[in-house]
Amino acid sequence: MTTDPRYPIGKYEPQEYSNRQKDRWLYDLQQLPYLMEDAVQNLDEAHLHTPYREAGWTVNQVVHHVADSHINAMCRMKLTLTEENPSIKAYEEGLWAELNDTKVLPINVSLTLLHALHLRMYALMTAVKDEDWNRTYIHSVTGMQHTLWFLLGLYAWHGQHHVAHITSLRERMRW
Repeated sequence: MTTDPRYPIGKYEPQEYSNRQKDRWLYDLQQLPYLMEDAVQNLDEAHLHTPYREAGWTVNQVVHHVADSHINAMCRMKLTLTEENPSIKAYEEGLWAELNDTKVLPINVSLTLLHALHLRMYALMTAVKDEDWNRTYIHSVTGMQHTLWFLLGLYAWHGQHHVAHITSLRERMRW
């Protein structure tokens, strides 16, 4: 754990492939919607519009961001599985967090989306053959090449990272 509110569980650290690590990350993907629901349970409108840190996103924006980000993750995973070293497009997550759907829709919409999306993501990723974890993609902004294995770990971490933003805020505020 870290005291930096931007990274309450630390930054993502890639791991070597192992069946044990794969099972852990797949479990994390499967459980994320439930963890997110628990993290926001019984929060009122004032709580939802509280930033998780100074100059940070509100709880509302965090929940919608995770749905947006994991939609992109699913597309990236499928592209990596079906194309040879595809270039995956980045998106302006800060600008997405300011769009109208994030402002006007309740978080339940994104929570429902996360449940459906993660069912599909889990089904997709549990069927990946061992040799396919080494399939690669190129990030369009950084130009870096990463594996599907890296992507699995990144998004398993990403969900935990944002749940911790909310649960850390709740602890600090004693909600």
